[in-house]
Amino acid sequence: MGLLPLPPMLFEERHIDLANSIRQKTLVEHLDIQFGVNADGQLTASMPVDHRTFQPMGLLHGGATAALAETLGSMGSAMLVDLATQAVVGIEVSANHLRGVREGRVTATGELLHQGRKTHVWEIRVRNEANDLCAVCRLTIMIIDQRK
Repeated sequence: MGLLPLPPMLFEERHIDLANSIRQKTLVEHLDIQFGVNADGQLTASMPVDHRTFQPMGLLHGGATAALAETLGSMGSAMLVDLATQAVVGIEVSANHLRGVREGRVTATGELLHQGRKTHVWEIRVRNEANDLCAVCRLTIMIIDQRK
C-alpha cells in the first residue's frame, strides 16, 4: 500500500514573504530561486536555467534540480514547525530527470506525503515554462531541536 497524500497546506502571501526574506546570502539567493504560490495555494519555487545552473553540455544540471527540490521541501517543512524551537534539515533527496531544459525557468511544486513528528516526506515535480514535466524528486526532511 502506498503513501496517501495529505490534504494540501494552503500557502499565502505571508509565507512567500517569509521564504523570500530568509534566502539572502545563501545558495537559494545565488541560484535566484524565488518562491511563490500557485492558483491551488501550493508553495512553488522557480529557478533560472542559465550559466549558474547549467552543466557542461548546456543543460540544466541535475544537482541544481536537486537543490531546487530540497529548497522547496525544506521551506515547506519550515512553515509547518515552530521555528523558535525546531529546525528542518534534508536527510535524503533523489531526482529522476525526465526531460532536458536549456533555457527559461523551471518551477517546482511539492506534495507532502508524510508529516510525522520527526520526519516529513515530499514529492516534488519540476516543470519547464511549457509545463512539461522535467523531473520528479523525493525529499525526506528531519525535524530537529534548535540549538540553544
